Amino acid sequence: MPMPQEYQRASIIYDQILTDLCDELHLATRNQTYTLLQSVLLAFRRRLTAPQVLQFASLLPPIARAIFVKDWDEREYLPDFGSEGDLIEEIKDVRRAHNFADGHAIKGVTHVLRHHMDEAKLDAALAEISDDAVAYWQNEQA
Repeated sequence: MPMPQEYQRASIIYDQILTDLCDELHLATRNQTYTLLQSVLLAFRRRLTAPQVLQFASLLPPIARAIFVKDWDEREYLPDFGSEGDLIEEIKDVRRAHNFADGHAIKGVTHVLRHHMDEAKLDAALAEISDDAVAYWQNEQA
């Protein structure tokens, strides 16, 4: 069996995600962009149960998937999404001195990632998780 295309093209897809995010959120560097991508994914991951984390991870492009599951500890689970302000503060806490998250961070990251995912499968998975998960990944441009 040949290697799946998603693995053959993983770095190309990841570079495109970073470029799209950098443009979407008007960031200056790939490091800023990576920090924002990671922090938005981790804030979402904390609101998922272990089975949900694994199901959701399978929908992400390979390198985003690796970022999403790296250092995962299911004991970090938080059953409540809280307010958008609380989520943004949590996102800003990841490498705070180098994190340029603002009120559009979640919408910007999820908007870009949607274009690199199967949106029908994403929407179906989010609907199974919760209304809060759907809201986090709302299909609106930042």
